[in-house]
Amino acid sequence: MQSFDFQPRTRLVFGAGVITRLGELARELGFRRTLLVADRGLLASGHVAEALGPLGAAGIEVASFHDFEVNPDTTMVEAGRDFAAASQVDSIIGLGGGSSLDCAKGINLLLTNGGEMQDYLGYGKASKPLLPMIGVPTAAGTGSEAQSYALICDAHTHVKMACGDSKAAFRLALLDPALTISQPNTITATAGFDAIAHAVETYVTVSRNPLSAVFSREAWRLLERNYERVLNQPNDVEARGAMQLGAHFAGAAIENSMLGATHACANPLTAHYGTTHGAAIAMLLPSVVRWNGEVAGELYAQLLKLSSANRNGDNQQPAEILAQRLAALAAAGGLRGGLRSAGIPAADFPVLAAEAAQQWTGTFNPRPFDATGALEVYEWAY
Repeated sequence: MQSFDFQPRTRLVFGAGVITRLGELARELGFRRTLLVADRGLLASGHVAEALGPLGAAGIEVASFHDFEVNPDTTMVEAGRDFAAASQVDSIIGLGGGSSLDCAKGINLLLTNGGEMQDYLGYGKASKPLLPMIGVPTAAGTGSEAQSYALICDAHTHVKMACGDSKAAFRLALLDPALTISQPNTITATAGFDAIAHAVETYVTVSRNPLSAVFSREAWRLLERNYERVLNQPNDVEARGAMQLGAHFAGAAIENSMLGATHACANPLTAHYGTTHGAAIAMLLPSVVRWNGEVAGELYAQLLKLSSANRNGDNQQPAEILAQRLAALAAAGGLRGGLRSAGIPAADFPVLAAEAAQQWTGTFNPRPFDATGALEVYEWAY
């Protein structure tokens, strides 16, 4: 049985309406003057106002930072660091999707430890304590609030850098499914499928362990059974809650077992073509599952037993059945089913494969993954 070292660092507060407790919970952690990191879309949706209300009622001063985009890059994080330093904050709140939460972590690393984001590539590079943070996700996707990693793009190379440190974990994650109702269906689809991929990939990595498997299985059960439901019934708070909790559990699984070839192959698509991360994942995951089938078939069969579309007695291999189910889920979300339909030129595959082979997540894939394997995945997904 695989050995592991589990140390939960993040308190979880979950439930519809718990955003009203934000001020009270922040005061418990000693917040007095906090930096609120939230993308501009949350201003328009009213979620920033929902956060400012309870914070103000608790007597907490707030400096708000909104100058970043999807896939925050090093320049944006540095701007946030400068803003935070001038505001003399003692804490940070990340409000929004993975972009907001990752940006908050990146700002915290630079504010407290100095240097550039490139200095924190990898894990455990922070030598000084970070400011206490609260993560408030408004989407069911990355599960960043459960992780100690920040994904930040290099502004010059456009390569996503995974910068992690145990001190970068949120002290508290506040999950309010009502906050996800306002997001467009396209975001629900792409973010939700990314979360599904997290559950599937973490369950079969070479570093999976008995604890990560618990998170992966429950994440898969919640996400697979509610993805189509939440797309068809966007105001269903129960389904929203299942998706948000599933995404959080999948994030916890990543923290304990990492990801695999799907994410390794997806990142070059975003870097070269600006492909939305969740859309890239949807085009690749079924093919990666098929490619991994010869070594991960038994584990995929275990996930199928938890699936709402379980096909007992089917003569096909578990990897093929799971791949078909994942393709059906992607189609339900209106996501493209292959690289050809997205206009990705096959002539670019060797370059993409070489870059995919350099991605850290690929080292955790259950089937040994290199440039040759990445090229096969791209060809299968075409």
